Amino acid sequence: MFTRRSLIRVSGGFFLATLMGKKSAMAQIFFKPIKKEEARIAENLFKEGGKTLVGVSGDKSPLEMVREAVSLIGGFERLNVKGKRVLVKPNVVSGERHPATTNPEVVGAVVRLLYEEGAKKVFVGDMSALLTLSTKRNLGKSGIKKAAEDAGAEVIAFEDYDWVEVELRGAKYIQSAYVTEWLYNVDIIVNLPVIKTHRSASYSICLKNFIGCTHLRQRPYLVDESHWEELISEFNLAYAPHLNIVDGTLSMIEGGPWKGTPASTNLIIASGDRVGADAAGLGIIKSFGKWPMVTEKDIWEQRQIKRALELGVGSKRENLKLAVGKGSEEFKRLMERVREHTGIS
Repeated sequence: MFTRRSLIRVSGGFFLATLMGKKSAMAQIFFKPIKKEEARIAENLFKEGGKTLVGVSGDKSPLEMVREAVSLIGGFERLNVKGKRVLVKPNVVSGERHPATTNPEVVGAVVRLLYEEGAKKVFVGDMSALLTLSTKRNLGKSGIKKAAEDAGAEVIAFEDYDWVEVELRGAKYIQSAYVTEWLYNVDIIVNLPVIKTHRSASYSICLKNFIGCTHLRQRPYLVDESHWEELISEFNLAYAPHLNIVDGTLSMIEGGPWKGTPASTNLIIASGDRVGADAAGLGIIKSFGKWPMVTEKDIWEQRQIKRALELGVGSKRENLKLAVGKGSEEFKRLMERVREHTGIS
């Protein structure tokens, strides 16, 4: 339901975007999805002994950490990317540098590794928040555009393309999602969020990163501000990525989503499971003790996590296994705190 405040916010956002001369906003108030599609749900291929793996690598270069984190859960070869078209979806909420947005070095590393595995074509795409459009400008300002293109990717802004309607079976707060057609234009989807805190959603990692794939009219604050976090989880019924790679080279540990306190954590998380990766990222945020929306609540009581598990989006704690690479004593201590906070063995 749109509140008066929400309507004012969206109207102002569309007006600002139109003033900037961008195609996206005003014309899309009256858009219609080009077609209806079934949810795009990928099988989780990163399991061992009946448990979903969450790999964490630290204290190396971004490329080395991405490679190791994915190797810890079974390797890129499980995706069979040879000859495939791949969409990499970073966080480009604005034009701010990381950790507000995904580290360009990590984006470039993921693109390079996908091409090493034989990907036919890699696309890097997102759509920024309503009040920070345009995405193209933000891709440039954040450094992601250059890093992605230098690695051989084609960079896209979702607002320049069409939208597809997907029924959200089992959802309570929204019945269907308008999602970018790019979820259906590729063979493989790699979710590439950053670890950060968020004033409205408590935190933003894998589950929250999907909101950039939804139409401006359906951003959670325009649908139901009182159920921000539950809406995030319900939107995730529209798709499941083939792989989640989480940028923790620099993490935001309070504030957000645009500006906040950074902490050098120098790690990468990889998993086929959004809830498992989010839990590990939450453990890292919680270890710093600075953000009450995370520190004062058990990770498994976070509203995004709880609703996702109710919907069958992700694995429960007892079905997860943490696989940690070698690193410094500081990295080892941080990982011990993550195990303590998450309860993942």
